Amino acid sequence: MLIFDQIMSVMTIKKGYPENLLPYDGEVNYIDQFLDPDRALKLYDALYRDIPWERDQFLIYGKRIIMNRKVAWYGDQRFTYTYSGRSRIALAWNENLIRIKRNIEADIKESFNSCLLNLYPEGSDGMGWHSDDEKELKPSATIASLSLGGERKFSFKHRLSKETISLNLANGSLLLMKGEIQQHWLHQLPKTKKQLASRINLTFRTFADDALS
Repeated sequence: MLIFDQIMSVMTIKKGYPENLLPYDGEVNYIDQFLDPDRALKLYDALYRDIPWERDQFLIYGKRIIMNRKVAWYGDQRFTYTYSGRSRIALAWNENLIRIKRNIEADIKESFNSCLLNLYPEGSDGMGWHSDDEKELKPSATIASLSLGGERKFSFKHRLSKETISLNLANGSLLLMKGEIQQHWLHQLPKTKKQLASRINLTFRTFADDALS
């Protein structure tokens, strides 16, 4: 079901980027209401229904762990994305996703060729400390992260100083990670015992040309 036509007219971005949330070694910009919250929830519903979600898996000390979190991977071409012992080949964009991508690109003046989608059903579903520095990614390329659904805490930790910075990612918000952030900072979506609404996260990325399957 195509729903993005109903959302485009209410997509807003503040004039200019907000200030950098990091004190050094990279840049993070947070746009609180990139999408109107009500329309963002309609988009959440469409993606929840139409995306062919698969439960994520990790290989830890030779043992495969099946996660409650679900994922999907899309791209301009059949990019191969490998992490935690599992490789995925990008699916062709569906109409809602390609329109979201094009409008984000137009507003922030950046371009992307792929998107990793995560579905976090509960507050107890999250991601530990990591950086998005896989060899397939174009070095220092901007990553744009769109949040839909339940609000969640998100944290950054510097690799050397261990300084930690946290914020809450609201429904309809857009987070931009830029520059050398992946080399110097880790980030996480902490798990919590609180009862929280489920959340879909879209991370638009730029893969190198040699990441083709």
